[in-house]
Parts: sequence; C-alpha cells; structure tokens
Amino acid sequence: MDKNEILKRAKEYIAAEKDERFSKEVEELIAKEDYKELEDRFYRTLEFGTGGLRGIMGGGTNRMNTLEINLATQGLANYVIKTFPDKAKNGTLSAVVAYDSRLNSDVFAEATALIFAANGIKAYLFSGLRPTPELSFAIKQLKAQTGVVVTASHNPRIYNGYKAYWDNGAQVIEPHDIGIIEEVNKVTEVKTMTRVEAISTGKLVLIDKEIDTKFWDMCKSQLFRPDLIKEKAKDVRIVYTPLHGTGGMHVNKVLGDLGLNIINVKEQFEPDGNFPTVEKPNPEEKPALKLAVELAKKEKADGLMATDPDADRFGTAFPDKDGNWILLSGNQMGALLMEYVFLSRKELNKMPQNPACIRSIVTSPFGDYICKKYGVKMMECLTGFKWIAAIEDDFEKKNSHNYVFGFEESYGYKIEKEVMDKDGVSAAAMCAEMILYWRSQGKSLLEHLDEMYKEFGYFEDRSISQYFPGMQGVETMNGMMASLRKDPPKVLGGEKVLKVRDVMNDPELPKSNVLQFYLESGTIVSARPSGTEPKIKFYINSMVPAGDGSDKWFADAKAKAAKLCDGIAADIKKFIDAASK
Repeated sequence: MDKNEILKRAKEYIAAEKDERFSKEVEELIAKEDYKELEDRFYRTLEFGTGGLRGIMGGGTNRMNTLEINLATQGLANYVIKTFPDKAKNGTLSAVVAYDSRLNSDVFAEATALIFAANGIKAYLFSGLRPTPELSFAIKQLKAQTGVVVTASHNPRIYNGYKAYWDNGAQVIEPHDIGIIEEVNKVTEVKTMTRVEAISTGKLVLIDKEIDTKFWDMCKSQLFRPDLIKEKAKDVRIVYTPLHGTGGMHVNKVLGDLGLNIINVKEQFEPDGNFPTVEKPNPEEKPALKLAVELAKKEKADGLMATDPDADRFGTAFPDKDGNWILLSGNQMGALLMEYVFLSRKELNKMPQNPACIRSIVTSPFGDYICKKYGVKMMECLTGFKWIAAIEDDFEKKNSHNYVFGFEESYGYKIEKEVMDKDGVSAAAMCAEMILYWRSQGKSLLEHLDEMYKEFGYFEDRSISQYFPGMQGVETMNGMMASLRKDPPKVLGGEKVLKVRDVMNDPELPKSNVLQFYLESGTIVSARPSGTEPKIKFYINSMVPAGDGSDKWFADAKAKAAKLCDGIAADIKKFIDAASK
C-alpha cells in the first residue's frame, strides 16, 4: 500500500476521531514513521462479519474505536428509520444497548445509546454490564426494532466488538447487514446528544432489574423436572467461573435459586477487561479453566461450569472414574443437552408436532443420529447463531416445524425461544438438571456419553486455527481457499475424499466461503476463514460407525478415530505450510 495513501487515510481519521485516546495513537505512529503498523490500521475498514464488527482496539479504520462505533451506529440508525417509516414518523422507534466487561465497552455502549437517542430512537441502556443473551431477550420484551451489544465474546483482551440485532432479537443477516453497511458508508454526519439531555427528554432509559428478573425466570422455566431439582439439588457441588465476564450474577442467581451448591472461582469472578488470569477468556481452551479445575479437585466437586465474557458460550468439565477432569467439547455437550431435551419431552409428553433441531455445518453430525432416533428433523445452517435464529424464524413464518434445540460446536446452545442467540445461562441451568437426572439413573454424564457413543457410533472432533494478520494475511487465506477449490485433496488422513461441498455454490445455503470434504468413514473436514478474526479454521469431525457396542469395539473405535484425526491434522499442516511460503 502506497505511503501517501496511508498518510491520507490516517490524517482523515485523525480529523474525524473525537476521542483523543485513539487519534493520538495514530499521530504518534505518523511521527515515528511506522508505516507497517499504519498500513495494518488503514488498509481496510472493519465490516460486519458473522458477529458484526470485531477488531483490535486502537486508532484506525481497521480498529475498534469510538469513530467506528459512531459511524456504525449512525448507519444503523439511518437504516432503522428507513425500514420502519411509520414508527419513525410517530416517534415509537426504540433500541436496546448492552455491554460486557471489556475495556471501553461501557464508553462504546453509551456512545451508541446517545446516537440512537439523537436520531429520535428511544434507547434502553442497561445500567451495568449484562450478558449477550439478555440483550436478545430484552429486545423481544421491549418490542424494540434493533439492539446492540458491545462485546468481543471470547477473544483476547486487546479486542472489542459490536453486535447488531434486529427486532426478532437475533443478529442481523441479509439483507439488513448489507443495508446497514451501505448506510454506514454514506454517513457524513453523526448525530449525538449529552447523557443529561437524553435522560431528561426520555430518549435514554436505564434498565436493569425489570429485565433481569424476567430473564432469570425464563431460564428456570425451561427446566423439565422441578421436583427432582428440589429433592436432589443440594447433593451437587458445581465450581463455576465467569472468566472475568458478565455471567457471575446471572449464573449464580439461577443455579442458586435451584438450590445447587455453587463454588465460585474467586480470582475470576469480578468483571475485569484485562482478564488478568487468562490469555484468552475462552472456555473452549484448557488454560482458561486451569484455576477452575484446581478448585474443583480441591473441593471434590461434581462438575465445573464456565461462561465466556458475554456469557453466551458455556463450557464444562467433569471428573472421570480415575479423578481426571475431562473438558467436554461443544459437540459433546451439544449432543448431551440435545438428547436430554428430546428424551425429557418424550417422557413428559411435551414433544411438539414436527419438531426440529438446528446445527451449523461445521458441527459434528453426532446429533443427526440422535435426531433420527427421536423423530426430530435436523436442519443445517451456516456458522453463527444468527443463522440458527433465521431458520427458526422461517419455521414460524411457514408454520412448518417447531424448534426444540439449536447448537454449534463453539460452545453455543439455545434451548429457549425467548432468546434468539446462544445462551450460556440457560445452558448452565439445563446442564445442572441433566447432571441430577443421570445421577438419579445411577450414572455420571461421562458414563452416559460413553453409552451414547456405543449406541450411535464414536465421534471425535478437532479444530485447527491458523492466524494470518494484516493485508498480506488476507491474501494468504484467499490464496489457500482458492488452491483448495482448484485442486481439492483426493485423500485426507489416508481416507479417500468421496465428495467436496463448496458452500459458495450450494443452492440450499446462503453463499459462504466454506469448503467441506466428505471421507469414506463419514468423517467431514471443513475449511472456513473467520468472519471476525484474521484466521482460517479447519474442523475435523471424525466418525467410526457403531459396532457391537462392546468395550473392545469402543476402545478400537477411539484408537481408530485418533489415528484418523492425527493423519488429517498432518495433511492440514501441509496445506498451511505451503500457503504460508
């Protein structure tokens, strides 16, 4: 990128950015003549991806800062006004704004709310940090037309983000995301007002307990066996960590109301955007749960639960017979929760007509076999819970199916209809009941998971992520995907590739830059560049078909799956190394 063009963009940014913290950063880089860093900050403008805006905080168009928040919100406000002209005319437009524990989240959230207010859109702003699922819940409760949560979910501390939601409580999808981007690109002036003026005119309303109480009640209302919980809850000890995020108050309240013994990881309980005890506040990663596992061992707990900073993701670990703590994958917990919901609905005669479950295309097909057993239709969608919500919406519009469960491998589960996004709080409550249920049947969750493998086949899942930051990184990822399309592998891990699915050309799904390779055993390997981070991710969903269900078959299946995954991982490393040269 030409130095003159970099300087031109940088100076334009400095002139437009009203937050001196960020504009000063760019001024200092110009003074140092650090063109490599300046190029990374200005070679592009952040765009809406699978989760809205997300990026490293700092000055620049390729960073999360006050200017980018302001432009995005003004564009969103303009789009909302155009889309709901009658409500705009009679002054009944509204929006809900929430934020998590990350650095600058409160500042970005207030800026967002005040821009809505200045544009005649009544802004409901949470008085303190709240989970993402509660934002979705509040949009539906307050009948708002849009909403925003300021969060970067499970990303490292240097990141922040901005998720835009629509009136159904789900994240925006086509055509709204495209329409918003078009409006953002046309913004020449950002309207705003002071907090005092917004509150005094009724354009800014602070909310908290009136939504909290309803949200907690909703989470508890999804449970199937209140009598079992009432009778046995005190017998279960759960170690819990919110990983310095928003989940502490909510998970403790809901599980506490159920009577469970909750032992909090004190070092990680208080919200802190610096995430001092973890490199990545992600319950998918073992290092993030180190303190929780240590406490669980010390307390001889029955289980461990964790939520990410905005409490939409839910992670778990449980002790095996030898006292080793096993971190369950998103696919494993998804299968356990799904089966528990299905069997409970069937036993209690609560299974609706034409029931349906939804999973993302990179999620294990383990759940497909469970659905078949219980007569539930499994639907596939693109990665991201906004697509699960879109299919659920379609069910209602067409009156075709009744939603009963949705999940994706990245620790996201949705049990209820009242929240149109993944929800770590309600997942924690359902998981607690599930622990009690299987204990009443004389087994642990891990023991029941092994039973499921013996019945449906053994599934092992791995993911490989490779980061490619900067403009050159984008080109590298694009080149890798182009190469895989032009010359797809014929063999992976020693197994023949029987079919290649290019989601860019799949008539059953919206276009997406995803490739999937179907192997002889039923194993699926997927390649997908992230929509919110500079990385490409490979997913290995291996499968060994069900055998005689014996312990020998089970041991052989695990060994076979591990060998296959190792071989596939080695082949993927070759792709990455070749593309990186």
